Amino acid sequence: MRIVATVTTGLAALHVASPGPVAGAAQAGGAPVLTVRTAARAMQPGELVVYTITPPPDATQVVVTAFGRPSTATQAEDDTWRALVGLDLDTKPGVIPTSVTATTAAGVVTVTHDLTVVPKRFPTRRLKVNPALVDPPPEAIERITRETARTTDIYGSPAGRALWAGPFVRPVRDPANSRFGSRSIFNGGRSSPHTGADFLSGTGTPIQAPNHGRIRLADSLYFSGNTVIIDHGLGLFSLFAHLSAFSVMEGDEVSTGDVVGLVGATGRVTGPHLHWAVRVNGARIDPLSLLSVLGTSAARP
Repeated sequence: MRIVATVTTGLAALHVASPGPVAGAAQAGGAPVLTVRTAARAMQPGELVVYTITPPPDATQVVVTAFGRPSTATQAEDDTWRALVGLDLDTKPGVIPTSVTATTAAGVVTVTHDLTVVPKRFPTRRLKVNPALVDPPPEAIERITRETARTTDIYGSPAGRALWAGPFVRPVRDPANSRFGSRSIFNGGRSSPHTGADFLSGTGTPIQAPNHGRIRLADSLYFSGNTVIIDHGLGLFSLFAHLSAFSVMEGDEVSTGDVVGLVGATGRVTGPHLHWAVRVNGARIDPLSLLSVLGTSAARP
């Protein structure tokens, strides 16, 4: 048995932490068997969308498919399930079809749901950095290629279950001082998008894990300097760059608030700060959008 209901909603007007409207319901015999709600800070590129799903009581698996990629939902203490979908920095405005599928004893129940993504204009910033970190010398190319392959492999092999639990917290108390998605022009020439949030923290400031997870990388990389990657499970990753020191090793398990390293100025930087980047199933999202819908604005004491 395959029950399908098609629902289209526009969510661009959602406010921060809004629970969102009921996005869809499949029915069997007149009774709803699958309902979906969504929450997002904004329906724009670089934002996180949280799906809250109420499937039939006997559901054994719930999956949200967006951009051709499945996102496995996790079961909450009540009868709901939750899945995360990222709107990548390069997502084009328009209608994005997604589907929610629940596997039950009676068969598969599916709701289709359209997300309406609206445009976002990103600012431009001009930075002066070490020329070798804009146009690397030939002897650095092999290292960069190797490091890119390493991080790609990490992002492509997340833990198969959710490691995170409870609200996410800020890694540092200091405010963010640069915007996610800004087009960065280095030394008046080459440009690239800023794929994280920068926090104006001084050298030596402790960096807290925003949630539970496993350390997949704690090493020096050519562009990002001393770098830590935390696998939060099911395709959700945090990356911290430019550290002055590490407090963890690869393979370590960390809990929310654990110190993973210290703020520094290694790699391609103009001064000490913390760069925090988040990926959800490959989508580059603003860490502040993660905090808006799944977290708190404060770091742990």
